[in-house]
Amino acid sequence: MSLSRDSALNIAQVLTEALPYIQRFTGRTVVVKFGGNAMVNPELHESFARDVVLMKLVGLNPVVVHGGGPQIGSLLEKLNIHTEFVDGMRVTDSQTMDVVEMVLGGSVNKEIVSSINRNGGKAIGVTGKDGQLIRARKLVVNRNSPGMSASEIIDIGHVGEVEHIDTEVLNVILDSDFIPVIAPIGVDAQGHTYNINADLVAGKLAEVLQAEKLMLLTNVSGLLDADGNILTGLSTTEVDGLIADGTIYGGMLPKIGCALGAVKGGVNSAHIIDGRVPHAVLLEIFTDEGVGTLITDRGA
Repeated sequence: MSLSRDSALNIAQVLTEALPYIQRFTGRTVVVKFGGNAMVNPELHESFARDVVLMKLVGLNPVVVHGGGPQIGSLLEKLNIHTEFVDGMRVTDSQTMDVVEMVLGGSVNKEIVSSINRNGGKAIGVTGKDGQLIRARKLVVNRNSPGMSASEIIDIGHVGEVEHIDTEVLNVILDSDFIPVIAPIGVDAQGHTYNINADLVAGKLAEVLQAEKLMLLTNVSGLLDADGNILTGLSTTEVDGLIADGTIYGGMLPKIGCALGAVKGGVNSAHIIDGRVPHAVLLEIFTDEGVGTLITDRGA
């Protein structure tokens, strides 16, 4: 069955629009944080895997960092392990950390690796503990309580932040035909294991690798203004202003902060994109309009 003339022209237009981006980004590293609906929806999961495979085939070096909050919560519930949250972060005792490591470093990581391999790529899964990729330190949470002269320090267990990234193992993978898929688990100097926010890990990796792009998949269409319109082509100065005037607030603040930090740290651009859109990664990289919020240090 042959294509209609209009269909053929549409395909040709898409390919020619993508060509300059392919030429521009060949050999460059793109760090993608995979999470949200795209992880739990089978069709979106497969479209993401195909996007990553195509990126590698046309000469880019994709690095995938994934979350797994819903999967962790589901297994904790099945095991009848109670869990609490402080300021949006899961309190992680030793028993919970065992589940986190089992889910992130095991089932979720291997599912993504298998999906990429099934779609013609060659992926390899690692955690931050492999080759001491991610050196972590315990995250300290301070909370100001009414009636107290000093802030209260809250222990949330095995929750960490990135202290240092050693890219030796990553460079070996990137110099091959393999695509690294990274679970955000780190280890400290004493060998203690920590769960780290996947956005933060992706941002730090992008900085250390001096990536061309950091892409954070979300369950929203991007950063919105007061009228619900997507804001894009923003400079870091403009983003700082939007934080100051309250346009950026609540749950979007940590994600924007991660993107902002990466760009200020040398990453050429950061993208907050809608993971609910099929092939969102390809659309953002290889089309003129994209599907989310673009932040650069130069403006656009």
